[in-house]
Amino acid sequence: MSAPDTGNGVPTGVTVPPAAERRPGWFPALDGHLKPSRLLGGLRATGIVLWTVWMTFLNIRSALNGRGMSPATTMKWHRNVLRLAGIDVTVTGQPVRDRPVMVVANHASYLDIITLGALLPCSFVSKSEVRHWPVFGWLAVQQRTIFIERDPRKAAHHLGEMKARLEQGACLVLFPEGTSTDGGRVLPFKSSLFQAASIEFPETGEIEVQPVSIAYSRLDGMPMGRALRPYYTWYGDMDLAPHLIDWLGLGSLGIDVVFHEPVRLSESGGRKGLAARTQAACAQGVESALRGRPEAVETRAALSVDP
Repeated sequence: MSAPDTGNGVPTGVTVPPAAERRPGWFPALDGHLKPSRLLGGLRATGIVLWTVWMTFLNIRSALNGRGMSPATTMKWHRNVLRLAGIDVTVTGQPVRDRPVMVVANHASYLDIITLGALLPCSFVSKSEVRHWPVFGWLAVQQRTIFIERDPRKAAHHLGEMKARLEQGACLVLFPEGTSTDGGRVLPFKSSLFQAASIEFPETGEIEVQPVSIAYSRLDGMPMGRALRPYYTWYGDMDLAPHLIDWLGLGSLGIDVVFHEPVRLSESGGRKGLAARTQAACAQGVESALRGRPEAVETRAALSVDP
């Protein structure tokens, strides 16, 4: 159960140190509110490492060929990581599974990737720098991530790569905010990241774009306030290793994932309209989930966004 909130996100009884004394990524919950169990965190981390090593051994050729593992394999890995980490995911709405689709979601943590990876046979679209991150870059390759370079001359190549991936039957996942947040809000979506929404297929026509909301809403079955949410959301200048160890040592995390009605580019008046429309759906989904009543939005009917 969360402690009373003073109104600015600081729990009652927690002293805020002077700005000069705060460590990078400081937030109130880590400085005196909950005490993560190092034993539990260590056991969970060990289990995840052993599971990853075992899955790599079973799929060693795929792991070493640079093309990544199959969607069925990565989904299995993600699902077991959720179980080992004590994460319970509740799904509202219906994901598109019978045709190519581009999924756009709000982004609050690296846990978003594990959560969506457990639910969908998907590939992610990410900035090219991620490929070179220790551990996480290797995992991104195994997920068959499409790495995008910030070079307009390569836009056509990236678009072709996305279309080829969609033709293989997988969905593509983008985080159009362009950064991660504290999990309590959804930033405006960058319309430049919706270029792939112009892809068309002979059988189904223009690719559909499905907005998805991800909300970190419960801890041990109880509603989680904003003072506790930074244990799981990763943003700003938070250090990765301490953040990872801390949340692994806590109780059971409850995540709500809300799949909204898909929409097409031609129905939204262009990329800016599509970005605004899908952002509004994601924001409504996050808000409803944090209130304890997750609700999928009928995107076409419920939202009226001028492009």
